[in-house]
Amino acid sequence: MSPVENIAVVILAAGGSTRLGRPKQLVEFKGKTLLGHTMDNTNLLGFRTNILVLGANLKDIQEKIDTEGYNVVINEGWEQGMASSIKIGLESALAIENELDHVLFLVSDQPFLELENLHQLIHTQLTQNPQATYSRYGNNSGVPAIFGKTAFSLLLNLKGDEGAKKLMHLEGFDFCTENFKRGGFDVDTEEDIRQLKQMEV
Repeated sequence: MSPVENIAVVILAAGGSTRLGRPKQLVEFKGKTLLGHTMDNTNLLGFRTNILVLGANLKDIQEKIDTEGYNVVINEGWEQGMASSIKIGLESALAIENELDHVLFLVSDQPFLELENLHQLIHTQLTQNPQATYSRYGNNSGVPAIFGKTAFSLLLNLKGDEGAKKLMHLEGFDFCTENFKRGGFDVDTEEDIRQLKQMEV
């Protein structure tokens, strides 16, 4: 990665997994928790500022996840929706590094995330310099996604269940996308986990 670009990583893992009924952050795939898998990939990027946003099921997650190298921030208002985690994650990153150029947001339930996906996002963001670069899967786009500093105020103004995907629909918002094969597979139900287990082989 370019040494001149100051990039922070924010992993959003505060959700309550209400549809699943247990912390999806701790669901195991190929011998590793989903959150651990995400963290392993972001560790390899080697950035200085790494934020992990936790909230629901805090004790269970902290007991099972090694958070070394991460600034753990607790979103006490996680029930308010995704926007609150985006805001607290970005604010925490800016508090550590106020000259931040970009922030890379990830979630904790994408079992097919690979380091190459993150490299592609970052490369596109740094070379084409849009306000954001999103992952694209099928007809959808979303996280992982990386945002330049011109988008920070927009991220901080998100409300409730609004995710950063909302910015794509703003007039004049400049963004790129990078393909993330199987990025649309996330873990929300026990049926999703059954399907995931079948793919372990």
